[in-house]
Amino acid sequence: MPTEKTLNDLFLDTLKDILFAEKQILKALPKMARAAQSEEAKAGFLQHRDETQGQIERLEQVFGLVGKPARGKTCEAIQGIISEGEEIMEEYKGTAALDAGLISSAQAVEHYEIARYGTLKSWAAQLGLDEAVALLDANLQEEIATDQKLTALGEAAANPKASRQAAE
Repeated sequence: MPTEKTLNDLFLDTLKDILFAEKQILKALPKMARAAQSEEAKAGFLQHRDETQGQIERLEQVFGLVGKPARGKTCEAIQGIISEGEEIMEEYKGTAALDAGLISSAQAVEHYEIARYGTLKSWAAQLGLDEAVALLDANLQEEIATDQKLTALGEAAANPKASRQAAE
């Protein structure tokens, strides 16, 4: 008979998932920065790379709080999102729409992370892991801020550039 799974098990599995995801994102961001055409997009991706390193460190602290080794488990969702981003880099290289596509890919990543961190924060509160709640909330707030910055960057520069090129 299978062992009864608990919210604690689900929390740990999801924590492993987001750790794997953050490490994959950390690898993808420099590639996105190199591919980006505008200096603003390049800088934004590199800034997010630095934030991601801090988020990984916070996740490692959460693993420590629950007494488990900080090991990720393969996250198919993030691999798919990153793969889509790589397709955009290939298919739109050298076009006016490239940065808009990169920003879109980055936002897909952010939305996934926001969903994961929101869930983990809620579960940590339910499990009485108050220190973990604060760490997860710090990551969540950074992801929300990054999503807002990406929206502003897209609306102010990348999207208008891509649409002007289409009209010409």
